[in-house]
Amino acid sequence: MKIKDGHRFLFKNAWNAFLKGKHGLLNAPTGSGKTYALWIAIVLNYIKQNPEYKKKPSKGLKAVWITPLRSLSNEIAQTTQSFVDAIELPFKVGIRTGDTSSKERSAQKKSMPDLLITTPESLHLLLASKDRNNTFKNCEALVIDEWHELLGTKRGVQIELAISRLRTISSGIRIWGISATIGNLNQAQDVLLGVPTHDHNTQLNDNAIPKDRVLIKANIKKDIKVQSIIPKKMDKMPWRGHLGLHLLEDVVHIINSSKSTLIFTNTRAQCEIWFQALMSSHPEFAGEVAMHHGSINKETRIWVENAIRNESLKACVCTSSLDLGVDFAPVETIIQVGGPKGVARFLQRAGRSGHRPGETSVIYFLPTHALELIEASALQKAVTNQAVEDRLPYLLCYDVLIQYLCTLAVGGGFYPDQIYKEIKQTFCFQSISQDEWQWCLNFIVHGSNSLSNYDEYKKVEIDDTGRYFIDSRAIAMRHRLQIGTIVTGQDVTVKYVTGGYVGTIEEYFISKLNRGDVFVFAGRTLEFVRLKGMVAQVRISNKKKGQVSNWQGSRLPLSSQLGELLREEMINFQTGKKKLPEVQALKDIIKRQQQESIIPLPNQFLIETFKTREGYHSVFYPFEGRFVHEAMAGLIAYRVSLLQPISFSLAFNDYGFELLSDQPFNMQDLLDNNLLTPDMLSQDMIASVNATELAKRQFRDIAVIAGLVFTGYPNKIIKTKHLQNSSQLLFEVFKDNEPDNLLLRQAYTETYEQQIEEYRLRESLERIKSQDIIWNQCDKPTPFSFPIITDRLRAKLSSEKLADRIKRMQLKWE
Repeated sequence: MKIKDGHRFLFKNAWNAFLKGKHGLLNAPTGSGKTYALWIAIVLNYIKQNPEYKKKPSKGLKAVWITPLRSLSNEIAQTTQSFVDAIELPFKVGIRTGDTSSKERSAQKKSMPDLLITTPESLHLLLASKDRNNTFKNCEALVIDEWHELLGTKRGVQIELAISRLRTISSGIRIWGISATIGNLNQAQDVLLGVPTHDHNTQLNDNAIPKDRVLIKANIKKDIKVQSIIPKKMDKMPWRGHLGLHLLEDVVHIINSSKSTLIFTNTRAQCEIWFQALMSSHPEFAGEVAMHHGSINKETRIWVENAIRNESLKACVCTSSLDLGVDFAPVETIIQVGGPKGVARFLQRAGRSGHRPGETSVIYFLPTHALELIEASALQKAVTNQAVEDRLPYLLCYDVLIQYLCTLAVGGGFYPDQIYKEIKQTFCFQSISQDEWQWCLNFIVHGSNSLSNYDEYKKVEIDDTGRYFIDSRAIAMRHRLQIGTIVTGQDVTVKYVTGGYVGTIEEYFISKLNRGDVFVFAGRTLEFVRLKGMVAQVRISNKKKGQVSNWQGSRLPLSSQLGELLREEMINFQTGKKKLPEVQALKDIIKRQQQESIIPLPNQFLIETFKTREGYHSVFYPFEGRFVHEAMAGLIAYRVSLLQPISFSLAFNDYGFELLSDQPFNMQDLLDNNLLTPDMLSQDMIASVNATELAKRQFRDIAVIAGLVFTGYPNKIIKTKHLQNSSQLLFEVFKDNEPDNLLLRQAYTETYEQQIEEYRLRESLERIKSQDIIWNQCDKPTPFSFPIITDRLRAKLSSEKLADRIKRMQLKWE
């Protein structure tokens, strides 16, 4: 393979910087050889330090490689092991994740591999070991792969805290991150490597914050070919319901004309539906087309990954479980079903094809409704301009800190002064005050003020030397079982009645099934038999159809970057000057929209009103994503209700939102009274959104991470409703008796910042304030409003009834 200049720059600079003892962040496109750039540097450094390595190989852990996905572990292990074998280096590569057997874990405890590939959770489990100092004392490198994926998550905060500890345990350790697609690179580096403290009262270790750091950004142009799959027939009133399945034969044609294809869907339910549709329409694909998502059992996932590598599969329908770093060299083509809702995600998925230096990535965009072709056109521009989103880091995650302190207490204990110095140098906790730090310490020792009379919340003890430790085996076991920050609906194991593991599915879905109900999961049609504990027993069903398994919280919001690109792209669709295939395909819809209303330009904000048998509709188009639109809809409805007593039904998608009422209201009053303004936003948000109810839901996750609520032992998981009840009770106790509780405060902060995205809502209202507001009173629904209207109906009707209802609406309004 010929190495191009960009890749030569990447390798040379990474190797030189690492050998000089520097820390850094490596940024390069997907498929540019970043893994080799750092792994070879680690090996070269070891050989340099141990010239007689063949005669006298040193034992013990030399490097830790962190990966966010278990599916990446085997890939990295094979790549690194094959390299050391080729140069006859006596290195052993090991994996430690949630899939690692207890036998392998015990073997690692006796003799650690030279390179350990692990996840953030498994790394913290090692820090909970009393032998952690001996395990990591000679570790020379910590590499965090796919840093852009961990940044802006609580798992990223876990990494920050782990780094702060490992720097103290091993003074010579080098910290490196690997990142592909991210906008705020310099900030990403600061989060990874830490920041100098501004607290003059805190004396810190000289070597704690690496001053000798480097950001290596390879100037490698990754060629990405984006092509939209244009429907032959376009609904003049588009809607989102059919998931793009009417284009199935176009997908089959692409599969048959490519060596290997990955079909990316945004949700696991969509993945199941597409796989079933392919198998039903083309049974000849049996054995040649597979499915991959995070709820399928480990053995099946590994089989699918290996089958893609050895070219025995023609296609795989998948989710974000194959988004990251897995090297599938044979993959020629990617199909993205529906809008990816973010530029970085789209680039990441495109990079799964042509995953070798210098090769072109090919990705097809398949719209699930006609208006997504505007998104496709915006994405093509984003790919050309490399317009990638920022990932905003978390600040002051007290729940993660409390869990970390208990981890250290389980693993032999800690001295607060030392740990405070370490965490002050992390990006997340750089601004933590002495009072907040003391509150966290009091919390793990006594429980909070309002819980101080309950022994179950007193976990940590203090000895005569001031060491904080956990001596109780029961408390230690419960803590180890709950290490991690990924909190979702409780998973139920799905097994056949006769034995055999199928995968895991969320409890809330299984709880809705009755004996004999048929559902589709892991590519199989299954009959539900019984729920025994947290195990759903099933048998294979002969029926061809069943309800598709679905998962909560699986819909992706539109990123602010892509929303801005969408607004800009409207110019091309309004004028029709650019002969883009997407523009030509939508010309009838655009013509219809212009007849009924307008196509809003970037400096315009469109509002449409019309009346139907359902009532009076007001539709607003900010193009800011469903999270922002949900919050904005509630805000505007509240502000209108202050002018006149009125109630609304709300509907929203990524492009806009609808207020529906059975009585008219004067839109001019809304405009004259400046109701589309960021003024008084915080106060109105508290009144318009049930912030307390949202914070209660957010508090459940915080309570689990902080160890306030125990999720249960293996095979004896506590049901979700019981967890919710326990956490809500604690929430009410804190709200009534301890309003300054840091975990309670964190629940409200996360509600506004993450669920409501208040900062984006404020920015949107600031932008609308400067735009020309166009209010069009229409005779009937427009093509732009139709997908929003049908989204509201989705919650009320089954798929078949919804399709029939929409067909009648289309015929009537067309």
